[in-house]
Amino acid sequence: MMIYVQQIADLQCRLVKQWHVQPINHPNEGFLRLVSQEHGYNFLLWHEEDIARSQDVGDRRVSEAKRAIDRYNQQRNDWIENIDDTITQELIERNVTAKEHTPLNTETPGSVIDRLSILALRIFHLEEQTQRNDVSAEHIESVGHKLAVALVQRDDLTLSLAQLLDDIFSGHKRHRTYRQMKMYNDATLNPYLYQTGQRIAG
Repeated sequence: MMIYVQQIADLQCRLVKQWHVQPINHPNEGFLRLVSQEHGYNFLLWHEEDIARSQDVGDRRVSEAKRAIDRYNQQRNDWIENIDDTITQELIERNVTAKEHTPLNTETPGSVIDRLSILALRIFHLEEQTQRNDVSAEHIESVGHKLAVALVQRDDLTLSLAQLLDDIFSGHKRHRTYRQMKMYNDATLNPYLYQTGQRIAG
């Protein structure tokens, strides 16, 4: 498995555009399929967040959106872990080991890929705003500044991820999957749920 970071960033941006005009699908294989699947949960999460803040959809739809947000967020975190577990397996197969005191990064490659996913969504929707003809010039200018920042952040994050992966695969940094262990999604750990005998809604 070779991880090409620019390929990841380009795939995320391409899929955001594609999924706005056709159903979510995951045509890639291997590592990029994991990236695509994690990205898909962020895509669904983003749009349910929009609905949850709407004032004209009714309480029932808002409630449905909030439950969907909870579900997609859990799946998103599961796939971040899947990405990091896949990297761990690749390190084992390549026989890459880091010394005990080799430094760890503050976030894993999976978490960085998740941040790139969210940036791809943000950039798409900011670009969408710049094309509106029902807003003021000040709005377009303000959005343009935000878009410029988001583009720089994506470039910086793409470079940082490439450097992190280089360090991990050369043994200069340790890699470890961090388990999210979301307690509110576990009926045996969420006090409100286990005290009332409730199950997690599907």
